[in-house]
Amino acid sequence: MRIAAIQTDIKLGDKAGNLDRMISYVRETRKNGATFTIFPECALTGYCFDSIEEARPYAESIPGPSVEKMAAVCKELGVYTVFGMLESDGSKVFNALALVGPEGLVASYRKIHLPRLGVDRFTDYGDRPFAVHEIAGVKVGMNICYDGGFPESSRIMTLLGADLIVLPTNWPPGAEGAGDFTVNARAMENTVYYAAADRVGVERGVKFVGKSKICDPLGKTIAFADHTDEEILYADIDVTRSRTKHLVRTAGINEVDRIADRRPEVYAPLVAPHSLKRPGRD
Repeated sequence: MRIAAIQTDIKLGDKAGNLDRMISYVRETRKNGATFTIFPECALTGYCFDSIEEARPYAESIPGPSVEKMAAVCKELGVYTVFGMLESDGSKVFNALALVGPEGLVASYRKIHLPRLGVDRFTDYGDRPFAVHEIAGVKVGMNICYDGGFPESSRIMTLLGADLIVLPTNWPPGAEGAGDFTVNARAMENTVYYAAADRVGVERGVKFVGKSKICDPLGKTIAFADHTDEEILYADIDVTRSRTKHLVRTAGINEVDRIADRRPEVYAPLVAPHSLKRPGRD
C-alpha cells in the first residue's frame, strides 16, 4: 500500500471548504498511486474553538453527511482516507477520526488523552478501547495528537496486530519534539509504520508547527516535512516488515524482539489508579 500524509492549512468553522479541499487532495494522491490518505486532526472543522457552545454546531454524527460525501469519493476512486472532525453523540462532543473507504465508514476513533488546548478543553474523553482495522490487507490503528505522547496507546495497538499507526495531529508551538523524535520512537519501539499528519497555518493566534512525518518499523524517517508549509508526504507500506518483530542482526549474538521480550509482570504501576486530578474536568 502506498500512503499519503497531508500537511495542510485548515479554516476554522469552514466545514464545506475544508471537505472540498480534502477531496481534492484525495484525487491528487490517488493520481500519485496512494490508496490511503491521512489528514490532520480536526481537518473538517478546525481546532481553536473557545467554548463547547461555539464548537457544537460544527459537530456531526459518524456516519453523517461529511463521512457520506467522502465515502462516495472513496468508492469512485477505490481508496481509503482518515480525517479529523468533531463528533456529536447525544449531548457529548468528541474529538474524533473517521476512517472511510469504498464500503463507507470502516471505523471511527474518539481521542482518549485530552490536553488543555483548543477544543480539547471542552470535548468529552474518548470512551472506546483502542482497536485495529484492516484495510486492503494493512492493519491500521488510530491515535490523535496528544495520544502519541502516551506510549501505551501504540503498544496496545501493536499487540492487537497493527502494521501502521496513524496520528492526525495539530501540534502547537512547544510540540516540535513530537515531530522530531516521538514519531521515530513510536515506530521503532513497536516495529510498526507510524505516520503523523500535522496541520499548518495560524488559527486564533496559534501557529501550528508542521513537521509531519512517516517512519518505518526500524524508526527510520521515510518522509519528513520539516517546515510549516503545505506538503504531501508519501510512503510505501510493506506488511512483512511490520509483522517481523524478531529482528536477527547476527544470529545468537544480536537479536531483538520488542514484543516477545516484554516483561508485563513488572508493569503493574502503569495501570494503577493515580491521584492526580485535572481542575475543572475531573
